[in-house]
Amino acid sequence: MEIAGVRLGFSLLSDEFISPTPASPPRELPSPVGQSPRVLLPPGSEGELPSPVGQRPTVLPAPGFEVSRLLPDAVGTTCGQHLEKVIGTEHTHILRVPFRTEKGIVRKWISRFEVWPYLETYADDVANELARELQATPDLIVGNYSDVNLCTIAHALEKMKYLNSDFYWKKFEDQYHFSCQFTADLIAMNHADFIITSTFQEIAGSKDTVGQYESHTAFTLPGLYRVVHGIDIFGPKFNIISPGADTFIYFSYADQSKRLTALHPKIEELLFSDVENSEHKCVLKDKSKPIILSMARLDRVKNITGLVEFYGKNPHLRELVNLVVVAGDHAKASKDVEEQAEMKKMYGFIEQYKLDGHIKWISAQMNCVCNGELYRYIADKRGVFVQPAFYEAFGLTVIESMTCGLPMFATIHGGPGEIIVHGALGFHIDPYQGDKAAELLVNFFEKCKEDTESFFAT
Repeated sequence: MEIAGVRLGFSLLSDEFISPTPASPPRELPSPVGQSPRVLLPPGSEGELPSPVGQRPTVLPAPGFEVSRLLPDAVGTTCGQHLEKVIGTEHTHILRVPFRTEKGIVRKWISRFEVWPYLETYADDVANELARELQATPDLIVGNYSDVNLCTIAHALEKMKYLNSDFYWKKFEDQYHFSCQFTADLIAMNHADFIITSTFQEIAGSKDTVGQYESHTAFTLPGLYRVVHGIDIFGPKFNIISPGADTFIYFSYADQSKRLTALHPKIEELLFSDVENSEHKCVLKDKSKPIILSMARLDRVKNITGLVEFYGKNPHLRELVNLVVVAGDHAKASKDVEEQAEMKKMYGFIEQYKLDGHIKWISAQMNCVCNGELYRYIADKRGVFVQPAFYEAFGLTVIESMTCGLPMFATIHGGPGEIIVHGALGFHIDPYQGDKAAELLVNFFEKCKEDTESFFAT
């Protein structure tokens, strides 16, 4: 099959501000991990798509674009750059277009929950920009969110992430605008030519959980409408394409020949410095202890504060290990209401459980190469990675940290429940039962104290 045209990434609602392989290594904004553009082929593979053995590869002669928001006031990033080439590719660029009103363009970042008033104008502006850049009509449009109806990706279906958000939609409406979100989701998933997911559970769940798309088959927004057949989850439009970890960046801590030891002084300063600054808060008193590491956006669903709470509540766990969380940004005040609330909770738990001396709270780290070595450094220290989200569609940090050799304790709700075999490739935890998660960690570290081989067995 021959395809003449372009690969186009179309992410209207995306929080992805820059490619994971930007032309320069700027400091990125929200969503520090898991920001891979889902539509760009790996460097070196441009111009070809997989073909059956013996057949000529499909040729894609025209350029591809990842469309995102232009943010002129995003200081320290390339988010104000209209067109940015993706390093390692010949024809792929990030095309940034601003949100616009009659008063001018929106210069600062706003939450994905607040973008609805801008989308109609934005879609027209993007269409005009693409026509100018391509001098043609795109053949393929892929949307990370419910903003495109040719192909969609189950990246941010919010319904499963906020418990009972359909039934109590009025309670959440001012902050999250779920009536718009769920309606747009239904329209997009039914009008899409095909849908891409990372795991089967995103489509139809498991014997114990409901799938993200499955949750849209029948539900009610009281006082607004009732859905009796929202989506056919067994339809042929569903496809599973699981992302992976870049093995040039994420590799085992045991592979000493590839280790980036030049980064260790920076990593040690982050972890063990006794001086607080805009990049890290609190100090670790006993630097010899193993480390629990967690890394995510500082929002309610990622549940970083839940991890801090169940760690703080368990004296035995605090005695055994230190806790390091990489989330949020200490350098500037967040404008996101949810992140502000989580920040307040974090400081509250640190004070309530007297965690200074046991916890290190580091601002979001955007350099994926350095993060890979951080994972390996924690593995050297016989630490683990904990992913405590209330719901995680896939969990790139799960794959990345496991690839680097870290034992994994990850949420049972979502993709990690499918990725991990409990007790063999890691451990499932229920974020709604923090006390049990803490005891599971205690048992693991106690066993490792008695038998060091237990660490390598995970």
